[in-house]
Amino acid sequence: MRTLTVQTAAAGALIALVLQLTSGDAHNAAMQIGVHLVRFTGPNGPTALGPMLASVGQAAEEAGVDNLSLMDHFFQLEFLGDARDPMLEGYTTLGFLAAHTRSVQLQLAMTGVTYRHPGLLAKIVATLDCLSGGRAVLGIGAAWYEREHLGLGVPFPPVSERFERLEETLQIVRQMWSPDDGPFLGSHYRLEETICSPQPLHRVPIMVGGEGERKTLRLVAKYGDACNVFAGRDTEHVANKFEVLRGWCDELGRPYDDISRTVLYMGPVLADPAGFLEQMRAYTDVGVQAVLVVPPDDDPVEFVRGLGERVMPTLKGL
Repeated sequence: MRTLTVQTAAAGALIALVLQLTSGDAHNAAMQIGVHLVRFTGPNGPTALGPMLASVGQAAEEAGVDNLSLMDHFFQLEFLGDARDPMLEGYTTLGFLAAHTRSVQLQLAMTGVTYRHPGLLAKIVATLDCLSGGRAVLGIGAAWYEREHLGLGVPFPPVSERFERLEETLQIVRQMWSPDDGPFLGSHYRLEETICSPQPLHRVPIMVGGEGERKTLRLVAKYGDACNVFAGRDTEHVANKFEVLRGWCDELGRPYDDISRTVLYMGPVLADPAGFLEQMRAYTDVGVQAVLVVPPDDDPVEFVRGLGERVMPTLKGL
């Protein structure tokens, strides 16, 4: 396998803006916020989904939201609803959002490594980056939802193999987003030509999702630009995960502050804005730089507008 090379980051004010959430610039910036969409059941059925998502994009821009993300699932998660509830394919939806937004980052949180061949994934994300003007983020993880794998006939290898495939995928996407278009010869993937034309407009940030201490956080330290762990009821859980990440960075010779530290927060936000902001203050004290929040119901437009009115002015001052 050829030595992997990293594409030089593109210049420009837009690129600087859209990289804030997952680049080193975030370490000196206000706390960032993303909206993570998980439900697509509305009162007016599938015909309303396009207009609803366009309105979410517009509201996010007006509110100053930094990032819009979706789950990478084909069935709804059973702890959020019924598996038969509407669920949109992620990258198609991000392409739609790219046409209805101008500044927010766009990503899946997280792309399941089993769902797309890594060469095709690199091409998909590069296309999203080009058509969005340099706003794509690759969020990726080892995948876990067995029911949808079995339901749709997607191979679901053991967890150890999924992590091996995840590491090779991280290597492949970086190679494809570089001048090196030669072969990649791994244990699970063999690519004869890693051609990706056009290339992404900027060095696409990679967020490795999950908080496993032996494998996931090592992959963050080795390949990632950002981590994402679950926000618990207190900050101790997150602080402990960050300390494990720091240890892996030290072992691998990676500066810890090169990695943006983000959390997924599924608790109430607008029901108690003051309480949410107090929690975010505590999280910043342990090193959290960005939070992904989840709309609690099927009206994400009003949720995003509420963020802009009741949360964003204070959050941006943290």
